[in-house]
Amino acid sequence: MIGERLVVRDVHRTFGVGATAVEALRGVSLEVAPGELVAVRGRSGSGKTSLLNVIGGLDRCDSGSVHLGEREVTAMSDNELLALRRGPVSYVFQSFGLVPILTARENVGVPLRLRGVDPRDRERRVTEALEHVGLAGHGEHRPDELSGGQQQRVGLARALVAEPGLLLADEPTGQLDSETAREIMALIARLATERAMTTLVTTHDPVLLSAADRVVEIADGVVTAAAPGVRVGGGAG
Repeated sequence: MIGERLVVRDVHRTFGVGATAVEALRGVSLEVAPGELVAVRGRSGSGKTSLLNVIGGLDRCDSGSVHLGEREVTAMSDNELLALRRGPVSYVFQSFGLVPILTARENVGVPLRLRGVDPRDRERRVTEALEHVGLAGHGEHRPDELSGGQQQRVGLARALVAEPGLLLADEPTGQLDSETAREIMALIARLATERAMTTLVTTHDPVLLSAADRVVEIADGVVTAAAPGVRVGGGAG
């Protein structure tokens, strides 16, 4: 699948009501071109994860819109969002998110099982995904038999196996040492280029930002700065 254009327009998201309400997103707008790797920089609590969750359909915004290609994500039904996350959109999580009792091969194959992909095609694609992330010889290992970096590679392979047009990675190196973190970010950048995936990565680590094509900064739910060419503020598109 070729990367798809992502357009976020004036997105607001508030949690809670009254005096305890927290505005996680306050009019966020940005655009990511097909095949670009964009990093979203911000401190913990700045709104980075909330933004990714709205973009990927894990959460709904209060107002505003998100478009991926010709689809309006913010207008989708729950079933449509579920289908979106099983195909066009894939996630890489900071906590790896692997099933402990499954092998690396079985973890990577989960999205294809959920989509009912033919077993022979599924095994071929799982093998290719593991090869792409440098784990061809670790398919039968369970998560507790792998290092943190290897577990994150399995998580990345699982995200890639569905051949997404948009890859969302939420602090994918947050639990890794600095050297392993650089390796994972370099791998994400390489695969994004090779597969022409539109890729959005959240991070607060300045060392990792150099792997991105562009950088957007978010603070207190507001996009405050961006590299040249990324539209911010009142709208995108």
